[in-house]
Amino acid sequence: MTKVRIKLSGEKPEALDNVVGQIKNLADTLSMTFIGPVRLPRRKLEISTRRTPCGDGTDTYEHWEKRVFKRLVDVEGDEKYIKQILRIKVPTNVFVKISLS
Repeated sequence: MTKVRIKLSGEKPEALDNVVGQIKNLADTLSMTFIGPVRLPRRKLEISTRRTPCGDGTDTYEHWEKRVFKRLVDVEGDEKYIKQILRIKVPTNVFVKISLS
C-alpha cells in the first residue's frame, strides 16, 4: 500500500474544492482510504503603494491583496490506483504538490 499526500493551493477555494471532490469520488469508486480535505491556513499577500510616485499632492495610497487558499488530502491504496488519481485534470489556477511515502 502506497500513501500519497496531496497539497493543493490556489486563489479560488471553489476550484480547490472541485479538485478535492474529483479525488474523493475516484478514491471511493476504487475503495481506497481517503483522509481530508484539511483546510490549511490561508496566506494573505498585501501590497500598499503611493499613488503619485513624484510626491506631489496628498498622501493617497492604493492597496492590493491576494489570498492563497490551501487544502491537504491523504490517499492510501495500490500503486495502479494511485496512478489514476495522478491523471485527474487540474485547472491552471490550482497548484498541486504530491509526496509519496
